[in-house]
Amino acid sequence: MNEIIQYIITFLLYDNEVAANQVGYTADESQWSNYRVVIVPNGHLGKEIVMPNLEEVRVEPLGETTQDGKNRWIIRTDIIYNTFFFTSRAEELINNQRDKHGRFLAEYSILGKQNRLMIPTVDEYARMLMKLLDLPLPTPSFSHVYLTHDVDSIAHYRHVRGVVGGILRGQWLKVLASLRDIHNDPAFTFSWLISQDKKVEGAQCIYFVKDTMGKGYDYPQYKLDGKDFETAEQLIENSGAKIGLHSSYYGGEMTNVVVFTHMVNKESVREGDIIKIKDLYHRSHYLRCSIDDMQSLINLGITDDFTMMFPDQVGFRLQTTRPVRWINPKTMTLTNLTLHPLTVMDCTLSNTNYMNLNEDEAYFECQRLFEKIHQNAGEVVLLWHNTIITDDGYHRSLYPKLLSLLKCE
Repeated sequence: MNEIIQYIITFLLYDNEVAANQVGYTADESQWSNYRVVIVPNGHLGKEIVMPNLEEVRVEPLGETTQDGKNRWIIRTDIIYNTFFFTSRAEELINNQRDKHGRFLAEYSILGKQNRLMIPTVDEYARMLMKLLDLPLPTPSFSHVYLTHDVDSIAHYRHVRGVVGGILRGQWLKVLASLRDIHNDPAFTFSWLISQDKKVEGAQCIYFVKDTMGKGYDYPQYKLDGKDFETAEQLIENSGAKIGLHSSYYGGEMTNVVVFTHMVNKESVREGDIIKIKDLYHRSHYLRCSIDDMQSLINLGITDDFTMMFPDQVGFRLQTTRPVRWINPKTMTLTNLTLHPLTVMDCTLSNTNYMNLNEDEAYFECQRLFEKIHQNAGEVVLLWHNTIITDDGYHRSLYPKLLSLLKCE
């Protein structure tokens, strides 16, 4: 438990370990003189999970100064527990509401109900704590920019069902063009994405690819050892982008992860029944990932997850703009899995069953998010599917506009 508490305090202070030693998390008044800032526990961390109170944080002077004349403070709102609650996803243990895909939506969360999605509360705690300790606030910037693409399908007309469907819809000229050369297929948009992504200097680009049976919501299937994927992979690798795992829609099919890592990570080393991987990136299909699934990823050695966003609403699901190590709320274990807050998914903006925004509204919402991230020196993670820019929507024109707002500093 002490490891978790110390990690949270250090995280709030932007990894300033020296300053973290000046913060105490204790109700024992005899210990308060050892710290410049004391945070009083509410008695819930590590015990039963309860909803955090989102009222104004209660800060009071301790009525005395340190030996060098600096003010000392006491925080009576348990910002340590609240940070744990949001970044660990503990809310999902006490709220069993799920949509038809088994996902925890914004509308079920305390964040959606209290209209707190666009406020990174944890980062606000961080700024408050830094001010109390007379520390400089983080310089406004984008610490990292991740431009990510989920490759749910490589091509529309390169498999039997796609060919038949295209012909029945009168798209036989597109079908023939695709069959002649995959570069002619409407879904094969990798060259366009690569050309756009290069406009953001310093951005890390990741393509999340599937290794599934192609059934149900995992349709269509493409083979990682097939010529079509090899063509796409060559483009991706030549651009300097990385390949990550887009795991199955269906829970528990983590054996696919093993197959995937064996095939695409040439530096992986098998140890027993587990493949040890360095910096393998992951995102769940449909943003569908349970706490148990995350533990399975950890067991396989996966280091970074990019799933953390409510599918139905943009905003800060983890209540922070910064990557954070996941604390398993079931086992109360600080893990080595880093959660990267997903900023925007394309279809969240436009789908009628999600936000149903027009292009101007979508641009405005993204701009608001970017401003909060920049203020807190957080990271931007965009998700643009390679297939969505082929439809009749606005995503092909919106994406370059969003990229123009981003600059790694």
